[in-house]
Amino acid sequence: MPTATKPLPTRREELVGRLAVDYQYDVAIVGGGATGLGVALDAAARGLSVALVESHDFAKGTSSRATKLVHGGVRYLAQGNVGLVREALRERSILLENAPHLAQSLAFVVPTYKWWEFPFYGIGLGLYDLMAGHRGLGKTRILGARQTLSLLPGSKSEHLLGGIKYWDGQFNDARLALALARSAALRGALLVNYMKATDLIYEGVQVSGLVCQDTMTGAKYPIRSRCVVNAAGVWVDELRQKDGVAGGRPAVKPMVAPSQGVHIVVDREFLGGDTALMVPKTADGRVLFAVPWLGKVILGTTDTPRHDLAREPLPFKEEIDFILSESARYLSRAPLRSDIRSVWVGLRPLAKPPDDEGDSTKGLSREHTVSVSRSGLVTVTGGKWTTYRAMAEDVLDTCMRRSLVESRPGGVTAELKLVGALAFATKASSICQPPGVHSYGDEQSVLLDLPGTDRLLCVGLSEAMVRFAARYEYAIKVEDVLARRSRLLFLDARLAGALADSVGDILQQETGLDPEIATFSRLAEQYLQI
Repeated sequence: MPTATKPLPTRREELVGRLAVDYQYDVAIVGGGATGLGVALDAAARGLSVALVESHDFAKGTSSRATKLVHGGVRYLAQGNVGLVREALRERSILLENAPHLAQSLAFVVPTYKWWEFPFYGIGLGLYDLMAGHRGLGKTRILGARQTLSLLPGSKSEHLLGGIKYWDGQFNDARLALALARSAALRGALLVNYMKATDLIYEGVQVSGLVCQDTMTGAKYPIRSRCVVNAAGVWVDELRQKDGVAGGRPAVKPMVAPSQGVHIVVDREFLGGDTALMVPKTADGRVLFAVPWLGKVILGTTDTPRHDLAREPLPFKEEIDFILSESARYLSRAPLRSDIRSVWVGLRPLAKPPDDEGDSTKGLSREHTVSVSRSGLVTVTGGKWTTYRAMAEDVLDTCMRRSLVESRPGGVTAELKLVGALAFATKASSICQPPGVHSYGDEQSVLLDLPGTDRLLCVGLSEAMVRFAARYEYAIKVEDVLARRSRLLFLDARLAGALADSVGDILQQETGLDPEIATFSRLAEQYLQI
């Protein structure tokens, strides 16, 4: 069993107490998703002082609702976006190396039912291999029908000619976000969830900090900083508008064109095996995935423009119909609505081109955008999970070029192992399998020393895991544990709802705070609104 140093406690009372101290930080960050947490870690690793506030829980929004893929983006290659693919392939390799307990390689098969699909997709995926070079995870192979069915037992055999096997990566997005937060905290960063940025502070015309409000108590805290980074994902325009009004520019154009992605979770038996199925082009031109993940199968995803910015957006009926109907074309047993274990929706913050008046998001780039306002507010949006680290470097380099913070050498996170990664054996487990202690990496020994290790609430979740989440992973509410520290809400919403009382009791023992059991029970019902 790997050994680990004692993890840093995350008692909310102590974190808020530190935030209340009058201190000037080098960087204050708004947003605790992949981008904001990546910036916090990069800045702290460069030796800068950092404070980060998140209005809800870390990775509550888009960053816990990805398709769970660490990928270069085969479809972006088809769009001719070679630069993005090359960057993503490099970052894929770095992420898999720095967080082997949370991200591993995964084989994909494109089933072929028409002869021309072999050369068409085979050449493209061969080019994908070529671009990955020495960072490749495995060679693309042409498969016969029998080989394809052995890897995808649940796929349709009728008219199947074969398949094309290629490799990408898979990860646990919400737990990776927590690993980023805890890795930044180990380097001195202060991170506080349920702390909403409500306003900006100015010295003359320059941004010099922000005001935040504790969403649990209502108390307000000013944070002084040399630089403020707006990394609120799909919600960045809210703070940009405040900055524009303060600078006499009320007509700030939105930077984000939100796109809704819907994912459906069904039982593992619908796909079978540990290989993912990928359809590069569905009936309407979108990509369809069937991905094994933590003992279930994720089906998706959609790409639908969305104009409201709900924290818990609901799927549109036509999106569920689309995923089920397309899945039925490729799976021998077609999933029905009654087979769905959970439905979750994420809003992608697609960077909007200037003067774009269109209502389609399928053609928008997944590249990120960094901008600096006249007052010095730095905003970053767009991008994707795989490239979070490169995005963070770009943000910090921009801050330094604009002399908002002291210049420090970059590249420090390229070989920085995240919390839990040291001495972890990458072949010990697979993220396709049901959840368990392997996601704690080299902190397993700490987990196993806590009370309740032998008391399982369900497969993959023990009382000790809830205590670990409360003591060392910033968890306060039932939702924090059942949606993001464990992923049960995303895997089986009905079972998650049934465990709300048990998890809430343990959390209340550990934190003394209201775990909001009733609120989570309503949320679990929403994840079954199909």
